[in-house]
Amino acid sequence: MNSPDYIQSEKLLSILFYSPNATAIYSGSDITIVSVNEAMLKFWGKNREVLGQTFDQALPELHDQPFSGLLKEVWNTGQTYNGRDYPAILKVDGIMQKFYFDFEYKPFLDDQGNTEFILHTAFEVTERRESQNKLEEKFKSEQQLIDDLSALNEEYLTTNEDLISKHDELYAANNDLLLARKQLLTANHSLAENEKRFKTLVEKSPVAMASLKGENFEIDIVNEMVLKIWNKDKSVIGLPLIEALPELEGQPFIEILTEVYHTGEPYHGQEIKALITENENLVERYLNFVYQPIFDENNKSTSILIVANDVTDQVIARNSVTEMNNRLEIALDASRLGSTEVDLKTGIMQSTHQFKYNFGYLPEEEFNYSDLFDAIFPEYRDKIRALVQEAIQTNGIYKAEYPIKWRDGSIHWIQAHGRPRYDENGIANRMIGMTADITDKKLIEQRKDDFLSVASHELKTPLTAVKASIQLLNRIKERPYSDIHVKLIEQSNKGIDKMSVLIDDLLNMSKMGQDQLHLECSTFNLHDMLHKSCSHVRLENEYQIIVNSDSSLHIYADEHRIEQVVVNFVNNAIKYAKNSKEIHISTEVINDHIKISVRDFGPGIQQSEIPHIFDRYYRSSHLGKSYSGIGLGLYICSEIIKKHSGKIGVDSTKGEGSTFWFTLPQNVKIGQN
Repeated sequence: MNSPDYIQSEKLLSILFYSPNATAIYSGSDITIVSVNEAMLKFWGKNREVLGQTFDQALPELHDQPFSGLLKEVWNTGQTYNGRDYPAILKVDGIMQKFYFDFEYKPFLDDQGNTEFILHTAFEVTERRESQNKLEEKFKSEQQLIDDLSALNEEYLTTNEDLISKHDELYAANNDLLLARKQLLTANHSLAENEKRFKTLVEKSPVAMASLKGENFEIDIVNEMVLKIWNKDKSVIGLPLIEALPELEGQPFIEILTEVYHTGEPYHGQEIKALITENENLVERYLNFVYQPIFDENNKSTSILIVANDVTDQVIARNSVTEMNNRLEIALDASRLGSTEVDLKTGIMQSTHQFKYNFGYLPEEEFNYSDLFDAIFPEYRDKIRALVQEAIQTNGIYKAEYPIKWRDGSIHWIQAHGRPRYDENGIANRMIGMTADITDKKLIEQRKDDFLSVASHELKTPLTAVKASIQLLNRIKERPYSDIHVKLIEQSNKGIDKMSVLIDDLLNMSKMGQDQLHLECSTFNLHDMLHKSCSHVRLENEYQIIVNSDSSLHIYADEHRIEQVVVNFVNNAIKYAKNSKEIHISTEVINDHIKISVRDFGPGIQQSEIPHIFDRYYRSSHLGKSYSGIGLGLYICSEIIKKHSGKIGVDSTKGEGSTFWFTLPQNVKIGQN
């Protein structure tokens, strides 16, 4: 131990600071630096500012190295730790460098056995370590050299033995070469024969074939079939394909050939269009073809074999069929015909959109044979099934008309045609059918029937009255002239007038149906015509006709026909609005047209009836009340106005009355149609 009489602790630390042996002293569990000499500072690359800092604070570059952990373990355990040839990476002169050290962490304990200080001494042994590394490397190199020499010696012995063996093998190989030469000569002869056969095969092939050599696709072998497609002769042999057929410029074939040549992958073309020169014009041909690469012994493409088939006629024929199908589809759409194919075994139907629509189904909805029969009125189902079975038995066509009920409850009529198809055993397995919605046709037929019935009734009623009046007149013809005679004559005149009106309507309808309704146009005062047209109503003094019109308004039209329209409107107002004692007639100039309106204040017309009010044979129900007439008056009015290039219509609100109106061009003269 040191004697305090001879050296004080501070002087001792000062002496240690200049000691050539690197020394540091730490205290506390956080390893605080309390003393460090110059040698240790040099190792660390630090200055005395580290005094009072913890080990981790002073040397952050050692954070990921084990030294801090070792110091803490020494502090906690009180056990000395010695390290030899221990690597440490330190930052010296701003550069991280690797050094090797022998060091010792020695604890100093207090009276209670707890660590009070740790003395850290260190010696740099980097040069020693590097010398050892060099010695180890030298030893390894010498050992490797010894091993290599030993292996070389063994290889030499083995080689000597192999040479002896090779001599025998070379002798045998020489004999094999002689045999191979003989076989090669034979193979060359066979190859020549095969090439000859290949050329013959190509030339005599029933399909178009050609062989192209090299990257320029030089024409090597061709047959008559391919020359026919190309529209060339054998003078093209030896030419690059693009020179022989310059029209291929801009077409995809040369590019495809190049791809096949470089990738070695064959190409199959289906119905590819090619433009070929024929009589100095480019004509379209459609080809199925294969480009097949031919490889050498190194699996490299040397040529391409072309096998082609001209399918122009087939493509044109199919396109014609497609065009016909398109036209058929257009015709079906235009005529609103739906088509279907029924699998008679499963009942599954493949139907067009129109076919489904005819039965009230949307295009995306499923619609099968059972759905079709469910829609048919029950009393028609057995009849339709019988017609289908008869068509199957006779290979004939079944035709039928039947009513159906849509899912929304509406009634429609269907006209259907169908014909069976048979399998290879002659068994009917499918039914091809077509349908049309003939609801409108049926409605028209019904209206015609109703019209004939009504017309007969309407004519018979006044005729019966006239006949009865004449019979009575005949009985009293010998009697003196009396009020009875006058009454019977007036009754007969009214009946004849009524029949005359009905007959005029029928004649007018007939003329319109044959487009023989002629107009006799002239310029007239519209205001005067409107006042005169309703004189028959004013005479009876039951209804008040109020005309609101410009007295100077003139128009070019058929005065008699226009008056006929106005009278019809007024008569309808009296007929269907008996309680409306005022009827208003008004005119209005709108741009270059004149609008004439007849308004009543009756019960009005249901909105559902307005779209049909001007249809032929249509008779308004007016809340179920029965009215005389044959349903032609408003139809005739609409045709008259159309002939004048005008428009006709009605506006009505239930409970407020109706306004019938039409427009006429004011300045346009209407020709005799």
